[in-house]
Amino acid sequence: MNINSSKIQQTFGKAALFVLMALALVCMPKPADAQTRIRDLASVAGVRSNPVYGYGIVIGLDGTGDQTTQTPFTTQSIVAMLQQSGINLPPGANLQLKNVASVMVTGNLPAFAQPGQAIDVTVSSIGNAKSLRGGMLLMTPLKGADGQVYALAQGQLIVGGAGASAAGSKTVINHLSAGRIPNGAMVERAVATPFNLGESLQLELHSTDFSNAIRVAEAINNTMGPNVAQALDGRIVRVRAPSNPNDRVAFLAKVQELSISKAMGTAKVIVNARTGSVVMNQAVMLESCAVAHGNLTVKITATPVVSQPAPFSQGETVVAQQADIQISESGGELIEIKGAAQLSDVVKALNALGATPSDLISILQAMQTAGSLKAELEVI
Repeated sequence: MNINSSKIQQTFGKAALFVLMALALVCMPKPADAQTRIRDLASVAGVRSNPVYGYGIVIGLDGTGDQTTQTPFTTQSIVAMLQQSGINLPPGANLQLKNVASVMVTGNLPAFAQPGQAIDVTVSSIGNAKSLRGGMLLMTPLKGADGQVYALAQGQLIVGGAGASAAGSKTVINHLSAGRIPNGAMVERAVATPFNLGESLQLELHSTDFSNAIRVAEAINNTMGPNVAQALDGRIVRVRAPSNPNDRVAFLAKVQELSISKAMGTAKVIVNARTGSVVMNQAVMLESCAVAHGNLTVKITATPVVSQPAPFSQGETVVAQQADIQISESGGELIEIKGAAQLSDVVKALNALGATPSDLISILQAMQTAGSLKAELEVI
């Protein structure tokens, strides 16, 4: 019996190659799940900004202020301000203030804001001022929801727009009735926060998800020790923290840097009915279905028709409209859409329909009713 040694070597060589490839696939590390820091998933309860607002006066306008006949509160504000400065106007004085405007000043106190800290404010006209460009905001107390003054605002406005008018023509670029004052307000009172109160802190997830709440608690317990964190529900995670303020800050900084494997969120398709926009997240899935979609077009053409009376009939010429109505429907081809579990595949399947965004809204609603669209459809 003759045996070809070269063929045996080739056979064993191929077998060894397949074995090595199989071992490489087995030993190949699995792709790591997407890691998300806790600071990107949750915030600390009570650590937030606080809105403040106040009524103020802007002066120094170039004739573009409020018309005092239509905004009497502007005149009343100026009279009260002058009286506080020791200037008493005669009764019935007719003030023509073209360089003054009444405004509302708004801002946000950041978390842990302290007296002496500067914050940005936005100044918006509440009267009929044409422009706030070049104006100066007089000292305006900014109050919180409790009616207490937390900041004082004053400074030169920055308005991003421009405008000009002459001989009845007017051109405006951007918005002239609002502006900003960078670092225009000084904090006068700090807002109390519960950060250093109690034995524990609460982490609030940005969106309700029981899986993420459990994963956050497990990550903290695995790093900081057992029973340090406890998931109370799908949104709140209670964390035991050191009582010393310095240790508590360091503890929370370390907790926020911990990473977890973020759970897949709720599948959602957001539809804006006004603009026709359609947005879907990565959790959206499709099951196989068949879709046929056609367009219905209605065309109406109006043609003027002139009817002339007979000679010497003393009739009148009549102009009428003759309407021509045409209805056409384009054929909708039945298209099979295969099931897709990834967002890129879902987009490819929907693009195969060739539908406009407005048509896509109707298609998605029908697909959800049929059970093919595995997502929550929300119309805003």
